[in-house]
This record gives sequence, structure tokens and C-alpha cells, in this order.
Amino acid sequence: MEEESSPAAEDLTWALLEPTRCSEEGDERMGVDEMLQKYSGEFGPWQLRHFALVSLAWALDAFHTMVTIFADREPAWRCTGPACSDVDVCQLEPGSWEWIGGRQVSTVAEWGLVCGNRYKIGLVQSAFFAGCTVGCGIFGHLSDSFLGRKGSLMVGCIINTILGCFTAVSPSYTIYLILRVLTGLCTGPMGTTAFVLATEPVGPTCRTAAGMSVFYFFSVGIIALTAIAYLFPSSWRTLYLITTLPTLFFVVAILPFISESPHWYLIRRKPKKALEIMRAITKKNGRFLPDHVSLVLDCDKSHSDTNSIADIVISGSIIDVIRSSLTRWRLVLSTIISLFCSVTYYGLTLNVVNLKTNLYISVIINSICELPAFTLATMLLERFGCRQLVIGTMWLSGAFCLAGSLMGGDGAMAPVGRMVCGVLGIFGIAATYNLLLVYAAELFPTTVRNAALGCIQQAEQIGAVVAPMVVVMGQGLPFMVFGLCGIIGGVMSFYLPETFNQPSYDTMAGMEDGERAREGA
Repeated sequence: MEEESSPAAEDLTWALLEPTRCSEEGDERMGVDEMLQKYSGEFGPWQLRHFALVSLAWALDAFHTMVTIFADREPAWRCTGPACSDVDVCQLEPGSWEWIGGRQVSTVAEWGLVCGNRYKIGLVQSAFFAGCTVGCGIFGHLSDSFLGRKGSLMVGCIINTILGCFTAVSPSYTIYLILRVLTGLCTGPMGTTAFVLATEPVGPTCRTAAGMSVFYFFSVGIIALTAIAYLFPSSWRTLYLITTLPTLFFVVAILPFISESPHWYLIRRKPKKALEIMRAITKKNGRFLPDHVSLVLDCDKSHSDTNSIADIVISGSIIDVIRSSLTRWRLVLSTIISLFCSVTYYGLTLNVVNLKTNLYISVIINSICELPAFTLATMLLERFGCRQLVIGTMWLSGAFCLAGSLMGGDGAMAPVGRMVCGVLGIFGIAATYNLLLVYAAELFPTTVRNAALGCIQQAEQIGAVVAPMVVVMGQGLPFMVFGLCGIIGGVMSFYLPETFNQPSYDTMAGMEDGERAREGA
């Protein structure tokens, strides 16, 4: 029995942890990450199941974000009268032409979003990302406070289900625009909340690789959306309804079987519930957790009397991040870098989609091209760490974008050269875009993690709004802007600390103490 109660003997990495403290009664007191490493297991069957279920929310995020590519597309048209020629529809008389498939094919056909009203198509997408910007701030705070990670994800999914159904029956463009803003309000923070909930129960040495893997679900979600749009091309309203149903299924059939983060329970001063989850993790992973082990926050390890602090709820907000000199500049730099990354990522994506090719094939190719970037970045993490990879991938993208800006002219090879530079630029910036979320999550403690990530994602959404404005500049100028964003963002990343294989802190005080000890070592 003694051998069964000491699984750590088979895992020598536990000896590298800092010594855990014991109370006067002999209880072993440790944080969540320490318990995962020493007893429960860092990434076993429990974490794999939890990670897969929670990460499905990223596929839903892709549905709600990218559905406008197909719902707001400009369909083909044909002549119906003699006074019609194959020119721009803006030069034709009303009634001399018609949309192929009817007006119900897309919002463009139904509400006449062509010619002088064409700007309204871009306005819908910009308004959606504006909603995302506000939502990231609101839900970022709620998920760190009383609502929790799981609660925030559930509220967002329920609201999006309702809004998706309402969008499918929009009576006018104005109502449609308002509903897309509200949808963005809940969709923007959905990915961030799911990311935090999926990765917090994972051990520190596996967390970065696991965090990179969530983005496969987003790309697969885009591919699935494309397949649905291909199967149901006759009505944009039907498309909205069908792509909303998976969110309803997620709320009813998936969320009830997802656990709240033990980190969140601990900072809300609910150690018993946190320990219940840790025991469930340990049991499912085939490990053993002794009865004398208890959970404490990193800032409480020096206290011998846990009862005197048990009722003090540790919480935080973006104000606490700004007040601390340690996290203030981390937030500023991460926000600016994410803005540059988002402008480049969405800008390059729009450039590729605007090629005169089959829409469905173009979107699928774009999504598939991102998958190797995720895989390669994950493989290189252990060797180079987050910071160096962010620098390298941003510079890679920036270099190819600058090369694309120099390929002028209308020769046969110039468009091909720009396309190749654009694809390689997307390859680099897709890896950066996903690394940044993993990296940023490790830069901040549990009490303010979602609030900080919400602020960073707000910058990303602003970048998504700006990107189309850059694209319309045409020719090589957009490539020049994207290249400069990549180069400058890489330089700024030098001033952020490396976080790979470093401990994940629970509180601001714990992070400040840990960083001081690290600098003094």
C-alpha cells in the first residue's frame, strides 16, 4: 500500500518543485500546479476529456465569426432583358438583370447591398468586431469574478443561441446590423474563456502545448462551416439557423459535463470544491492523492492558520494589473503587439479571400494552411520558448510581407509572387496569433488572467476592424503596412519575459514574490 500511495516516486520531476509548506497539524499544503505535478498528473485522461469538450467552443466561435463570409457574399447575376450586357450591375437598368438563385441567397441580394450600398457589407463585419471589443472587457471581468469561467461560457452560449435565431429572421438590414453587434458582444470573449477553462487544469509543463492545440478547433470549425454553407447555398437565413443549432447542443449536452476551473474555486475561497475537482482528476488519471494534502493560494503558503484567511476572497480587475509595475508594461506591450498581429492576420486573410477563385475552396485552403503553423510552433516551443517563437514568427511574416510589397507590376509572375508571399505571411502570423494567447495567459496570475486577456483581445478586435481599411489601399501598400507591423511587433516582444516552464501564479502578490525570488536567484 505504501508504494501505491507514492506515485511521485515514479515521476522524479516532483523533486524539482519548491518545498511545500506544512501546517502545525502536519498537513501538506500546496497550490494547484504543484498538486498536478506531484500527485494528480499533468495531462491524463481527465484533462484530455475536459480539454476536448471545452475546446469545442472554439468551433462555435468560428461559426459565429465567419458565417458572414457566406451569408454576406455577392452572388452571381444574369441578364433578363435585351438592354443588358455583361458589365457592372451598377450600370444596368433595374429589371434588366436578376440574382442567380433568387434574392434569398444572401443579404447582399435581399437588401441590395451593391453599388452605393456596398460599404454596408464591411460595416456589418466591423460592427461585429466592435461588439467583440466591448464583450471581451465585460466577460473578462465576469469570468474572473463571481460568474466564473464555466458560468461566463454558458451565459455567452445561451445568448448567442437566441441571437442566432433572431438573426435568421431579421426583417431589415438595420436589425441585422444590431443583432450582429450583440452577437459579437458574446462571441468575442467565448474563445478566451474557453481557452482559460480548458488549460487551467493542465499541468504547467504541458499547458503551453495544450494551449496551442485549441486553435485546431477554430480552423476545423471554419472548414465545417464551409461544408455547411456549400450544402445549404440557397438561403442565408437557413445558414444562420443551422450554424446556431450546434451552440444550443453545446449548452444542453456538453456544458453540464464540464467542470469549473479549480484555480477559480481557489481564488474565490472555495478550497473544498477545488479539492473535489483535484481528487476527481487524480482518480480518473489512476493516481493517488493523500488525505493530508490541502490546497492553498500561493500568497497563503506563509500563513500557518488557514482559518483566519479562509473567508477572504481574492479578486482582481484590470485596475490591479495597471497599478502593478510588474504587470503594467506586460499589458501595454501585449496589447500593442496583439493589435499589430491582428491587423496583419486579418489583412492577409482578406487579401487571399479577395482572389478571383471559388469562395468555398479559398476559405478551406486558408484554414488548412494554418494547421501546419500550429503544429510547427508547438513542436518548437520546448526548444525556443514562447518569446523567441513570437519574435521569430512575426519577423518571418513581416519579411515575406515586405517582399510582397516590392513585387510590383502586372506581369504574369507578379500576382503569383504576391500570392506566395501572402500565404507564407499568413503561415507565420497564424502561428504568432495563436502563440500570443498562450503567452499572454502565462504573463498574468489567475485573479486577473481573464481580465488581462479580455483587454488584449479588445486590441485584437480593433485590429480586425482596421484591417479591411488597409486592404482597400490596394497594390503593394497593404503588404508594406503588414510587413512593418510584423517587424515592429517582433522588436517589442524582446521586452517581454520568457514564461515557458515557469510557475503559474494565483494572485498578484504571489507573482510579485515569485518574480523577486527569481531575480534574486
